[in-house]
Amino acid sequence: MDIQLRRAGERGHYDHGWLDTSHTFSFADYYDPRFMGFRVLRVINEDKVAAGRGFGMHPHHDMEIVTYVLEGELGHQDSMGNGSVIRRGDVQRMSAGTGITHSEMNASKTQRVHFLQIWILPDKPGYAPSYEQKAFSDEERRGRLRVVASPDGRDGSVTLHQDAVIASSLLSPGQRVEHAVAKQRFAWLQVARGAIDLGDHKLTAGDGAAIRGGGTLPIAGIEDAELLLFDLP
Repeated sequence: MDIQLRRAGERGHYDHGWLDTSHTFSFADYYDPRFMGFRVLRVINEDKVAAGRGFGMHPHHDMEIVTYVLEGELGHQDSMGNGSVIRRGDVQRMSAGTGITHSEMNASKTQRVHFLQIWILPDKPGYAPSYEQKAFSDEERRGRLRVVASPDGRDGSVTLHQDAVIASSLLSPGQRVEHAVAKQRFAWLQVARGAIDLGDHKLTAGDGAAIRGGGTLPIAGIEDAELLLFDLP
């Protein structure tokens, strides 16, 4: 099993005042040909948006967009008529398909919102746009890898138009989880907060790791940690 690290400080980073954003992969004005995505995982952006600010209506197409809130509240509106507030523990999936416009605004006038936005390439273009949002408690994610997105909506997860699985986990110091990576599969691990051991590697908030080759992936909490694990074709 080969593990390659993507350290938080190596990401593309921009501070626009109202928006502090870090890009794991090339995005917008940040371009690095070495980091154009990993397999079907195209974007992991870590965004911190000031109170009352956000992204106005803008278009997307042919992309599975997953939003994962770490702190605060994110308001969502889209051209399908959906309106919601995404909070910590919520996972939102928007399939842009043949075309959609949406806005993402901090729903609070006093506190920032901190979230990860993830883009995954669909298995084919031209799906009808669709939207889904589900909540996952800390209890069901603590000490285990809780599937939050999958191609078949397993275990109450949101559904992706791609053979990819996203799991979330909360680990206390010393807690361990394992994930079996099949021989023809790949994995990406993203640490959202805290610190973990990944085999012989220590990863802290904002760090990521690309995993190639089959085998068992051991993950242990060093301090209270939150992570996302992507199982990818």
